[in-house]
Amino acid sequence: MIRHATFHVAALLCAAVPVAGQVRGVYPLGMSAVSAGSLFGPGASYVNAFLFYARDELRGAKGELVATGKQTVLMDLNTIAWASQKPVLFGARIALAATLPIANNSLTSDVLGPQSGGGGFADSYYQPLMLGWQLSRADIKAVYGFLAPTGAFDAGRTDNVGSGYWTQVVSSGQTAWLTASRRLALSAFEIYEFHGTQEGTGVRPGQTVSIDYSLTGFAPLSSDLRLQAGLAGYSQWQTSASTGPGVDASARYQVHALGVSAGLILPGRRVQVGTRYLHEFDARSTFQGYSFQVSGSVNF
Repeated sequence: MIRHATFHVAALLCAAVPVAGQVRGVYPLGMSAVSAGSLFGPGASYVNAFLFYARDELRGAKGELVATGKQTVLMDLNTIAWASQKPVLFGARIALAATLPIANNSLTSDVLGPQSGGGGFADSYYQPLMLGWQLSRADIKAVYGFLAPTGAFDAGRTDNVGSGYWTQVVSSGQTAWLTASRRLALSAFEIYEFHGTQEGTGVRPGQTVSIDYSLTGFAPLSSDLRLQAGLAGYSQWQTSASTGPGVDASARYQVHALGVSAGLILPGRRVQVGTRYLHEFDARSTFQGYSFQVSGSVNF
């Protein structure tokens, strides 16, 4: 049976906001909540994901409402990956992947009206080393990746799509099968971002840690069709102070969300499709809202 082609992608989710007022990391939250420990299937794989993030409340350091408006981000992520068929390194299969995103974002204030926005090719994400272990009751994955500032960025413009800085990333995913029949799975995914200095501003965003998680069950619908559905969520924290001109070093954001996930798996055809809705219920020093995600993958 083909393993779930979990994809780890990064792209700028707050390009419409000056980095001096950092409100999010670069990882698209919730993307790896399901089957987080599974590596891509052997050979070549393609994953397409459409993400919609909407946020209409800016929360302060204690969670209080500071301002209203609307921040929206639309992303289309195209991931091409290759994975070995057999264990190669440290008893693990290896894989590598590249994600090429198209993004559109906007920021509007209820008081001041439109503030910023832009669209086009965004920052691309590369994973040159992925290791995946398959145990009897668990799948485990470890990844090194980096975000390249390939999206358009100019410190003086308000229509940026890119971040203007490099980001180094380390991550790990785990999926534990809670029953011998593998009908119930608990997954967790952890990712840590090391941000570089933004070109033209001298600002270095604080480091960020994110955790995606899910509890899902599997139900056979036919001989070659399975339903996977359950709860999913995420949390993200800024772990170090941002530095540079005009930066409030005391402000550190966090956000938490919970929602539902559902998908269809066709093992014989090596195809999977899924959808996810995640509602943010707590935020500090960042925007608060919700996200809707649709994805599909094929293993050739």
